[in-house]
Amino acid sequence: MKRKFFTNLILLLTINLLVKPFWLFGIDRTVQNVTGVDDYGLYYSLLALSATLNILLDMGITNYNNRNISRYNQLLPKHLSNILGIKMMLAIVYAVVCFGWGLMVGYDAVQFHILAFLIVNQFLLQLILYLRSNLQALHLFTTDSLVSVLDRVFMILFCGTLLFTDVTNGEFKIEWFVYVQTFSYVLAAIIVLLIVLNKAGKISLRFNLRFTLVFLRKTYPYAILILLMAFYNRFDTVLIERLLPEGEGRRQVGLYAHGFRLLDAVSMFGVLFAGMLLPIFSRMIKMRQNINEMVNFSFSLIVFISLTVSISSFFYSTKIMEWMQYDYVAESSPIFSILMFGFIPITTTYIFGTLLTANGSIRQLNIMAAVGMVLNITLNLLIIPRYQALGAAFVSLLTQAATALAQVLIATKIFHFKPKWDLILRVLAFIAFVVVSALLSKQISTPLLGYVTLLVASVIGAFVVRLIELRKLFNILLNRE
Repeated sequence: MKRKFFTNLILLLTINLLVKPFWLFGIDRTVQNVTGVDDYGLYYSLLALSATLNILLDMGITNYNNRNISRYNQLLPKHLSNILGIKMMLAIVYAVVCFGWGLMVGYDAVQFHILAFLIVNQFLLQLILYLRSNLQALHLFTTDSLVSVLDRVFMILFCGTLLFTDVTNGEFKIEWFVYVQTFSYVLAAIIVLLIVLNKAGKISLRFNLRFTLVFLRKTYPYAILILLMAFYNRFDTVLIERLLPEGEGRRQVGLYAHGFRLLDAVSMFGVLFAGMLLPIFSRMIKMRQNINEMVNFSFSLIVFISLTVSISSFFYSTKIMEWMQYDYVAESSPIFSILMFGFIPITTTYIFGTLLTANGSIRQLNIMAAVGMVLNITLNLLIIPRYQALGAAFVSLLTQAATALAQVLIATKIFHFKPKWDLILRVLAFIAFVVVSALLSKQISTPLLGYVTLLVASVIGAFVVRLIELRKLFNILLNRE
């Protein structure tokens, strides 16, 4: 199982590293710079709202489906027929709630126009994620890896045409960015649907009220969990925009987005881990296999990535903001460095939270997430009016750390994990190695060369302190473990 996980993880990371940087640095960054911090801040606050409420489109279906189909493959045709019908019904509910929020807070015509397309985008995105969960549940990780970047490939092609050719006479509007996303999601959804239908066989789209009520009764705990986590992960941008004066609110959201978009991008590593680990953990738990080695192995890999990214971002925060060609570098860089430290607990959550989800420990996760939401919103209401986006970044880091620690403790209690002191010492040694390497790399006269040197040194350091054991990786690849 470790070999399947590791080899497919390498493929998935490779594909994403080939595509996502083009999206992040070539397209998303350019859109932010071309449209300006105010317009992008407006778009991003609406995106945060639509993303926070998008649990209404899913109601926990994707996670439950991944766990359930990985255990009972034969249910795919029946569930696919009914769940597609449920998705259509949920889309209507989601749209009503989003527009209702807009009316309540007083959105203008421009905001409603953008929100309408973002609603469609979120529906399509959730549809793609649900369809992909079937591929993951069937352990078709190679196919899932290939389709995971389809939407971004289309966006790069279409947005790149608008941004870097003369077809628009040098003009670009934030609305166009949203339209391109809509079209790209449509194309990607059609392709993934055809692949899943090929695996499921003939189905008939239907809406069965009895099936829907029974199914949603099983999935609603997952929905509550995702909603609570969305509030403490993404609602801060909505609060920044609402709690501060209109002009300053949009500006602060734009500054926050400079850092958060990069955090969102690197968090793909955690998402990729979780997408494969959920069906693997589910099947191992069902078969009563020992999961200790799998947990330790996956945690070692992801903590290496998260520590490297977080520490390097702290030491090179100003330079990274300059390389992104953002405005207000002096204000964005401290926000960015604080947010990036949140990557460490976020990736920890993707291991232990996924394990608990696979085990069906949703009640414990919901209690944890509810406490995290209350903590996050309470602190943001107190801190944002005074410290603005910088304060929200601190609150985000604190909330992520608290909830990650809670999940580790819950998993330790349920699975009777014993402290791995050798692993803890290796992590501490790796942190020291990376910090010293960062200080030395800052002495290099060329910042970019210094940053690359730090990344290379971190990889070497992971093997030196045996956080990642080369011999074990070879044994896994040769199917000896």
